[in-house]
Amino acid sequence: MIWRRLLLTRLAGMVATLAVLSVVIFAGTELLPGDAVSAVAGQHASPAQRAEVRTQLGLDRPAPQRYLEWIGGALHGDLGPSYTGGRPVTDVITERLGNSVLLALAVYLLLIPLSLTLGTIAGLGSASGRRGRRADRVILVATVSMLGVPEFLTGGLLLAVFAVWLGWLPAVSIAPIGGSVLDDPQALLLPVASLLVVSLGAATRLVRAGVANVAGSPYLEAARLAGVRGPKLVLRHVLPAALGPATQVISIGLGTIVGGAVVVETLFDYPGIGNELQSAVAGRDVPLVQGIALTLAAVTLVALLLGDIVARALDPATGGRP
Repeated sequence: MIWRRLLLTRLAGMVATLAVLSVVIFAGTELLPGDAVSAVAGQHASPAQRAEVRTQLGLDRPAPQRYLEWIGGALHGDLGPSYTGGRPVTDVITERLGNSVLLALAVYLLLIPLSLTLGTIAGLGSASGRRGRRADRVILVATVSMLGVPEFLTGGLLLAVFAVWLGWLPAVSIAPIGGSVLDDPQALLLPVASLLVVSLGAATRLVRAGVANVAGSPYLEAARLAGVRGPKLVLRHVLPAALGPATQVISIGLGTIVGGAVVVETLFDYPGIGNELQSAVAGRDVPLVQGIALTLAAVTLVALLLGDIVARALDPATGGRP
């Protein structure tokens, strides 16, 4: 019953947040620079042609009416047609979202063990002797450096070194026609590495904070006095106490990956939803921009909800109760 009430409360909050975001997204696309009519009709279209295109696109109707029609269609899985090519926006998102999910999963397969390992070493080192504190400082310097370098610079450096200079990896991640990005797994390496560097710094520092808090607690000191040492201490006492907060950290890290994916996918021409969003903004394809932004917001909110639930279930202080 308690879990059901918590879940319903969180779902209601998620729906309310998504409703507010839908208004922000719609209003934001209304303020995009450029003119959708010019993008569709062409720069040299006559006033009569422009008026006809405006009517076809429904831009002659008031903005509140267009918002209600858009959000009503979204509730039924219909985000309207794209201005470019006339394809259903839902089909475009479905096709590209799978590639982005694949990229995110590859990043998480590396992010989770690396952030937990480095964060645990740094957190325990902060409360131990000189050698441990030295490891903590090294990891802190490395993570601060990761946080200070923007995605485009990280990706550009990796591209210059491994694709241009050494020639070990392909410079672009274009999927073959009718094929999948998995047909050439090497094409995933540079985008995954770029996103991993961007997200690893923040995740490691937050895991470190949770572990350091546990490392200085009387609970862990009692375990040490009882003779528990080494990996057994970490696995039985440190990680269970820090795993709940770490789960929330990793779910929050999805926002970093989603934001960085727009830059990284564009840089490597990866056929994901971030690259499609950049192209839609450049082409003033308003329905596609709106649909992608709403989808990314929904995915992020669902990830945060799942992270919160898993963190509460793993929290030893509550015994798995909400």
